[in-house]
Amino acid sequence: MKKYFLFILLPIFLLKSQEWNTDSEYINNLNTITTAVPFLTIAPDSRSGAMGDLGVATTPDVYSLHWNSAKLAFLPQGGSFAISYTPWLSNLVPDISLSHITGYYKLNKISAIAGSLRYFSLGNIQFTNDAGENVGEYDPNEYVFDLGYSMKLSDHFSAGLVMKYIYSNLTGGLPVEGLDTQAGQSFAVDLGTYYESKKFKLTEYESHWAAGFNISNIGGKISYTESGDEDFLPMNLRIGGSLSTEIDDFNRFMIAFDVNKLLVPSPPVYDGTGNDEPENIIAGRNPNVGVVQGIFQSFSDAPGGIEEELNELMYSVGGEYWYDNQFAFRFGYFHEHETKGNRKYFTLGASLKLNVFGIDFAYLIPANSSVRSPLENTIRFSLVFDLENFNSESLFKSNRRSPVIKKTNQSK
Repeated sequence: MKKYFLFILLPIFLLKSQEWNTDSEYINNLNTITTAVPFLTIAPDSRSGAMGDLGVATTPDVYSLHWNSAKLAFLPQGGSFAISYTPWLSNLVPDISLSHITGYYKLNKISAIAGSLRYFSLGNIQFTNDAGENVGEYDPNEYVFDLGYSMKLSDHFSAGLVMKYIYSNLTGGLPVEGLDTQAGQSFAVDLGTYYESKKFKLTEYESHWAAGFNISNIGGKISYTESGDEDFLPMNLRIGGSLSTEIDDFNRFMIAFDVNKLLVPSPPVYDGTGNDEPENIIAGRNPNVGVVQGIFQSFSDAPGGIEEELNELMYSVGGEYWYDNQFAFRFGYFHEHETKGNRKYFTLGASLKLNVFGIDFAYLIPANSSVRSPLENTIRFSLVFDLENFNSESLFKSNRRSPVIKKTNQSK
């Protein structure tokens, strides 16, 4: 357990070893970190989407491959799969969406495998040249295919590994600004760990806590031209915890939090000459570095120093209430600093669970009127299927628990 928390705190020790160049002049400047294929950071499922986009330490479910593959080893025997659909910018355009299918299978009591496919459609786009003439139409699309494995290393601790192939075709090979373009491709991995405590009494209720650690999208950069610049993947560090309490046989509750940080270099401040070369950087550090250096550099390269580095943290908090293992209500909040994207929103959601399948809903409520969310006023949903109970007789049966009837001795 001590080794686990030392591993979580490793980035903090790395921060201490860096030389900070703090300049308060740049702390409040807008300095958003951008990456290729940002769709990889979108919450693909409605359960986590209803809890402020968190999931690294929530109770394990069929969506665990995305949030923390280590949780898969704690799932029950058998298997399950889920399908999710998320409209994107539905208030502006009707044909942008994220589709997701995922599933897992327990190999034995201590290990599991899982796979998923996420497909992001950007709708139909008409391309023009510098003269405004039409040069063609294309439906840009991106997808990622994941394969994961998880194993318990003890009764309470597990680790997981995910390998993924990423494909991004934004232009269909059409020329852009006089340059020939191509699809971007890359391979990446996720690494996760998960700890689930023994059950204990919280006041009079049986409870347990959990902690999770996940590094995702660690892989090579992507380029859309033969000679163009390469862009980082949205490499991300996610740490979180949860507390689950079983009030009685019919009521249980969970609260959780996540903290996120992109492991990508911060944009520096240049001297304003228009020549964005390393020698013209007046604050921050050169972002054009390799993947490994970029990960470590991301903890200490912000132009505004340590205060700006702390501004790069994103926070999620949320909760989930289940009644009779059949109905669920969820809520959450997501917070991002004003200078790093300014996303702030509340989330709500619900679930209905039957014996074989369940349905999850999520709804986003913006907390910041100055920044519109692509999911504003959008309902997203997921369908979950339990393969272990799949047969024609049990398809629509309730998953609710049977009440316990205690026998008493009758006096004669």
